[in-house]
Amino acid sequence: MKKFMGKNFLLQTKTAKKLYHNHAANMPIFDYHCHISPKEIAEDKQFENITQIWLYGDHYKWRGMRTNGVDEKYCTGNASDWEKFEKWAETVPMAIRNPLFHWTHLELKKFFGITKILSPATAKEIWDGCNAKLQTPEYSCRNIIRMANVHTICTTDDPIDSLEYHQQIKEDGFEVKVLPAWRPDKAMMVENHEAFNQYVDKLGEAADVEITTFADFMDALDNRHQFFHDNGCRLSDHGVETVIAEDYTEEEISAIFSKVRKGGDLAEGEVAKFKSCMLYEFGIMDHSRGWAQQFHIGALRNNSTRLFNKLGPDTGFDSIGDFEVGKPLSKLLNRLDLENQLAKTILYNLNPCDNELLATMIGNFQDGSVAGKMQFGSGWWFLDQKDGMEKQMNALSNLGLLSRFVGMLTDSRSFLSYTRHEYFRRTLCNLLGKDVENGEIPNDMELLGKMVEDICFNNAKNYFNFP
Repeated sequence: MKKFMGKNFLLQTKTAKKLYHNHAANMPIFDYHCHISPKEIAEDKQFENITQIWLYGDHYKWRGMRTNGVDEKYCTGNASDWEKFEKWAETVPMAIRNPLFHWTHLELKKFFGITKILSPATAKEIWDGCNAKLQTPEYSCRNIIRMANVHTICTTDDPIDSLEYHQQIKEDGFEVKVLPAWRPDKAMMVENHEAFNQYVDKLGEAADVEITTFADFMDALDNRHQFFHDNGCRLSDHGVETVIAEDYTEEEISAIFSKVRKGGDLAEGEVAKFKSCMLYEFGIMDHSRGWAQQFHIGALRNNSTRLFNKLGPDTGFDSIGDFEVGKPLSKLLNRLDLENQLAKTILYNLNPCDNELLATMIGNFQDGSVAGKMQFGSGWWFLDQKDGMEKQMNALSNLGLLSRFVGMLTDSRSFLSYTRHEYFRRTLCNLLGKDVENGEIPNDMELLGKMVEDICFNNAKNYFNFP
């Protein structure tokens, strides 16, 4: 019987062990998509306790706690940090076979040297042990990042963000690159004219542009896009249920923008046309400055109206959606490609039924200009666990080139989540190791070792080409 989460956790063959320990384990981390706070890095924040760094803002854990019958006050409410941790400790033993169980214990082991199982019986001991370390200088935000061997971090930032904290981090000489990533979702949300108009006003202030017409709006966005570029950004991101690619004319878009600026409600078809235009225009911007664009497709958000009204977005009430993906995605990418304006692109799906769809879609627009120009992104959100990662890599292997894959990211709000890269790397090495042992791929450690190192770090480093 193997020891739980021992040295060879998830590594089922001798080849997998060699690939992981000799090639994957010590590669730096290139975390090109996450939601951690640049402010906390700039301030080199020191967390008071494990709850603050672990449970604040983590809707994965909140979902698990609610499912275990934990009252909301222990998730997002006003219970003390110890009480919240205690309830999480009660939940963890119930989470066996959920990735939360693995992630929890990987983080305890990696950052705190704790190998005991978190439970009500061990909660106080683990609470005290983690908190004692967190209060030392070695556990500031920047030192945790160093401890994890991180090379580059890309945060997620709105076009109106000042990027002052990214600038401060750079000025401080922090050796880890912390760069912004452009997330312009709010610039598309014309279905709520009041919120959209408030956003447009803020955009105008940020760009120092008076926005009256759609042309003004685009000038302001391009101004901010250039500002992000000047601050090291080379990557955009779009969170969409599905890509929208309706036909429209410039006159229609100008009229729609004017209508919404006057407080008018839009018809469903008008909303679709405006969003179609914006996705296209953002693609043009990204290509013009040599960026890569990301599309996170398929989340059905805020399913519980009652709890959304009480707690707001990103609090654990989202699920996998079943939207039409292929046809509109192809239409947008094809339009950009026809005009030689298609940027490097990474596509992520939340519904596993779309794995092969995206794996074949990227092959339609590879043009030989850049190795792996079109990427099928790593298992995302509900799919960033062992089974989801394996299915994503199998689809990519069957229908594309796994060797050119830019690998894993944390997509997390926690500074302890870098172990997700370890989880991915062990899964990757195990996948390849089993193929070697089965005689399906050659036992060539030079070839496979380089492949593993590339997927873990080198491919992403070369793909994004950050300054």
